[in-house]
Amino acid sequence: MAHAYASAIIEAPVEAVWAAIRDFGALASWHPAIAKSEIEQGQGADAVGCIRMLTLTDGATARERLMMLDDSRYRLIYNFETPAFPVANYLATLELTPVTNGDGTFASWSATFDEKPEDTGVYVDIVSNGVFATGLSALAAQLKGAAAPSGSLRWQGFRPAKVVCSSVLHTSIARVWAEMRDFAGMDAWHPEIAEMHMLDAARSDKVSGVRAFRFGEGKLQEQLTMMSDLDHAFRYKINASELPWLNYHSGVQLHPVTASDQCFAVWTADWTASANDDVRLIPMVHDDVFQRALDTLDQKLKAQS
Repeated sequence: MAHAYASAIIEAPVEAVWAAIRDFGALASWHPAIAKSEIEQGQGADAVGCIRMLTLTDGATARERLMMLDDSRYRLIYNFETPAFPVANYLATLELTPVTNGDGTFASWSATFDEKPEDTGVYVDIVSNGVFATGLSALAAQLKGAAAPSGSLRWQGFRPAKVVCSSVLHTSIARVWAEMRDFAGMDAWHPEIAEMHMLDAARSDKVSGVRAFRFGEGKLQEQLTMMSDLDHAFRYKINASELPWLNYHSGVQLHPVTASDQCFAVWTADWTASANDDVRLIPMVHDDVFQRALDTLDQKLKAQS
């Protein structure tokens, strides 16, 4: 199955970007390859199952059905009812993630589909660059500096985790992942972490392996619970800590920013603690651990360029 993908950073808050793209019938208002778009049969543009009729600037037409719309996670999925290209089983996802280090938005647009053997790779390039990258570039230009709509809520009352820290690193995802997948290497890119090592001489990419280290004056042990070279992601849990929390579980995932050959990192954490303790713990983890680590790693990699 073929996979098309493009992504970009848009200099506007996620609420403003979502307000533009969640209108399934308004694609022509921001995509330069679409001359006309309208929802069929007078349905609402946010009614799952509605179909939009598209007329491209070259006169070709396509019909797309809205399969999923998620206001709480800024994501929509659609398929081809009548394809614009000779492909089958087309399913596309347009998703937004807020950049918490600033007030921008990471936008990713992807699709899977089947091509004919003689067309292998042809429509991956057309969809990735001619449709997705072109659309995201135009959207970024149109919304640059836009403000969030009045009264909008970031997470619609349902946060994905207690701590959500996301940041753009100004180098390729391959270089960032090469550093971050070393589960025992974080003392090389966080100034408060020292003496990090794997217990029992375990490999640093061994799932179930435990790393021990000092953070300031405290001592911690963390266990690797998942690592994926496919998704550029890992998760871990705290086994030993002097801080007043239970069931701490955290994870990092990296995403390529194809428009600029940069990397977008999302680091989240959840745990159980009292409300009074969370007042101190949440900003400490976000600012002093995650954001500081990402900033230091970004500076380190830029210095090596």
